[in-house]
Amino acid sequence: MKLIIRSLIPPAQWKIPVIITLAVLAGLGILILRISNATAYLSNDPQACINCHVMTTQYTSWQRSSHARFATCADCHVPQDNFIRTYTFKASDGLRHAFMFTFRLEPQVIQIKDAGTNAVQENCIRCHANQLHRTSAINFITVSMREAGEGKFCWECHRETPHGVVRSLSAFPDARIPQLNPILPKWLEDFTRADR
Repeated sequence: MKLIIRSLIPPAQWKIPVIITLAVLAGLGILILRISNATAYLSNDPQACINCHVMTTQYTSWQRSSHARFATCADCHVPQDNFIRTYTFKASDGLRHAFMFTFRLEPQVIQIKDAGTNAVQENCIRCHANQLHRTSAINFITVSMREAGEGKFCWECHRETPHGVVRSLSAFPDARIPQLNPILPKWLEDFTRADR
């Protein structure tokens, strides 16, 4: 074990360049976490969902829906059956979203993935179980079952719940969309303005 540790320690002439390189990489990592607002994905705050500008329509339509009083984005779009599955899903989905947002790869038209579709279906049933008939086939529908023609997802009948069919913010003229937090720290923003 000591041999392995010793083999990882750079020779004396390389210590300073290695320390500088590690410091630069750590700084870039912290900057990427800050720019992507990655820590926001650990919360259930719906404003984390509008880090990506193409989500504002979904956020605003949810904000005006009856679901806004009872459910956040995560309540519907993240599995809620156990702690491990919840945070595994949030981690994988959040990392993908943070990566896409940071590198500006977000699509202009949002499409839910199969894992998200299954989570939404499970959560519809979880919240509205008392309104479903016990023998209803809707309790057991998954993406693969739906593709085989074995039933419908809840939103196939309840099309306007909770996001509606609206594809534009002009349908919500009085919507109050929170502004994104500035990426640059205030001191750096002031410094860059002083140069102008």
